[in-house]
Order: sequence, then structure tokens, then C-alpha cells
Amino acid sequence: MTILSNGHLWKHSEFIENKNYSFDKNKIFNSLSKQDIDQAYLSISSWKGYSPTPLIELDKLSKELGLNKIFYKDESKRFDLKSFKALGGAYAVEKVSKGNKDIIVATATAGNHGRSVAWGAKRLGLKCKIFISEFVSDARGQAMAELGADVVKVKGNYEKSLIECIKQSTDNNWQIVQDVAWKDYMIVPKYTMAGYTVMMKEIVDQINQNKISHIILQAGVGGMAGAMLAGITRYLDYVPTTMTVEPDSAACVLESIKTGKIEKIDIKRESLMGGMSCGEVSLVPWEILKDSVKYCISLPDDDVAKTMRLLGNASFSKKKIIAGENSAPGVISLIASCEEEKIKDKIGLNKDSNVMLIGCEGDTDQAMYQKLINQ
Repeated sequence: MTILSNGHLWKHSEFIENKNYSFDKNKIFNSLSKQDIDQAYLSISSWKGYSPTPLIELDKLSKELGLNKIFYKDESKRFDLKSFKALGGAYAVEKVSKGNKDIIVATATAGNHGRSVAWGAKRLGLKCKIFISEFVSDARGQAMAELGADVVKVKGNYEKSLIECIKQSTDNNWQIVQDVAWKDYMIVPKYTMAGYTVMMKEIVDQINQNKISHIILQAGVGGMAGAMLAGITRYLDYVPTTMTVEPDSAACVLESIKTGKIEKIDIKRESLMGGMSCGEVSLVPWEILKDSVKYCISLPDDDVAKTMRLLGNASFSKKKIIAGENSAPGVISLIASCEEEKIKDKIGLNKDSNVMLIGCEGDTDQAMYQKLINQ
């Protein structure tokens, strides 16, 4: 090995197989219907400035790992928002507003979802309130303010910002556009997930005759992972081996898959992978994930900066890729799985494998990006 060697061991923290695995397409469509998925693509693909994001081959990395192909869906090129989240929040804003210019939309966010909601509100000429925790960087808050949102900083973590968002929205009759579902709040998160499925439609159009053997999906509250599994159900006539990846400090999907019920994580330290630092899986994606994910892996933060740098200096592919901290875990988990013989055999990674990775964001926080790649 050349790129990956120098005695560096790529780490994972935990790897499990889902004992309840069964990919039931009808069950998945009960959570996110074919109609929801089709409608999202129809709407979003008609938006001004829409174009599919690039699918890049990490050909240098596939050669090194002894795999056939590694595809990387580069969401740094998604509209002007540099994140797959642009597809979800903005689409949900369109669905809930139904052309009504008088409503005020509100959300709590760690960054990218809020930008999407703010951008979606601006696109439709709506007022927007965004609640962020004290741990969200000023740069991320500023980016939302520049889109015309009224940004409110809340003392405490993401959960505290969500509680404040719900309280003020209830008092003022604002429309909450959240990507997290809870009891009696399921429809809007469904719209958000339907928006994310657009990525899978594009992927299927981009891979030509290649068959995806494995797909690795980042999981925070599970929205993107659940949406992509619904996208597989809608757009593929076969099922790749599926795996979720999470920070080890917030592996709420992995812990829930272990017990077969939603487990709440008490996050003791915030991960570098901030957008994935979530303590509880959301209800809508959980209905999909609990049976349809075959494997789960969790990672420490150790290799995040290194991976961002290697993507950025074209070590893994012919092209330089600007990958934010939440784009790194798919790559890290693939390398760590290939280096651990037991995992590699278990999930069937070999010279015929075509692996799909989601580069879910670019440098959405430029100061943070520079700091990490210069480490």
C-alpha cells in the first residue's frame, strides 16, 4: 500500500451485523411511498439552478484496496449550499407553504439543514426563524443570516435549540420544518427524506452498467440513510449490501439496531463530525433502518482530518475533492473494513466490489475546513 501505509492503522470502534435484517420493499414504501419519492424528484429537478451532482470514481483508492470501483457522490456541488441537505429542507418548505406567502417557517439546526430551510424560504419569499445551539460556529450562523433568516442562538446543545424552536413556534404559530420526527410530527420529516432520495435517482442515472455491490451511508438521526434505502427500493431492481456509519460518541443507530428498539445516547463529547453527532434516531427513518440495514460501524474522530486532506489533494482520485468533515466517515469506514480481514470477509468486499460512498458536504464551514486539512 502506498497512500494508506506509513504504518497508519485506520480505526473503527465497533462493527455489528443486524440480526433482524430483511429488506422488505413493501415495508419501506409504507414509510416513504413511491409517490412521495417521484413527486420530490419532479419538483426539485425543475428548480432553477438544478443539476445532478458529480459521481466521482476514487480509482486510486479502489486500486489500493483491491476493489473493482469506488464511487463518491460529491454533494459539495449541490446548488450553492454545498450539501445534500439542500434537497431536504428546501423541498419541505415548498411542501408546507403550498404557495402561501404569509407563513413563517422555523427550524432548529446544527448547520446544513438550517441553511436549506433558509434558502428554501428565500426562494419562495417567506420569513424564516432559525434556532442554533451555542456550539454551532458563528460562520454557520452567519451563512443562514445571509440568506435572510432570523438566527437565534440558544444556550446548551442541539436538543435545547430544538425545544426552544418548538416552544416559540407553538406560541407564535410558526410552521416548524424539522428533519427529525417525533410522535405527531411525521409528515414534514417525510418530505425532507423524499428530497434526499433525489441523490439515488441521480446515482442510478450516472453509474451506467455498473452494479452497486455495497453502499455506506452516514447516519445522524438517520434521515439520509433511510431516504437512500427508500431510493434503492424505488430505483434499483437489486439490493446492495447496506451499512451505516456513525461517530462512536453518538452511535444511536448502531445501539438501536443492537437492541431492536430506539436507544437514546447521552453524548459526552461532541464529535468532529458535527452533523452526525445525534443522540436519538428519528422515528420515520427508524421504521426503514431497523430491518433494512445489514451492518453498522462506528468510528472515532482520529482519521477525519487526514481523510479530508487526502480527498483534497487528489490522493484517492484523479480529481481534487473538497470534502467536509461529515463526508469523511464513508471513506474511513471502507478503508477500516478492508484493513480488518474479518470485516472484509464478512461483508464480502473483494476485487468485484463496486462501492457507493456519499460525500454529503463540501466546505460548508470554510474556517473549520481549512483548520482540519492543515492539521
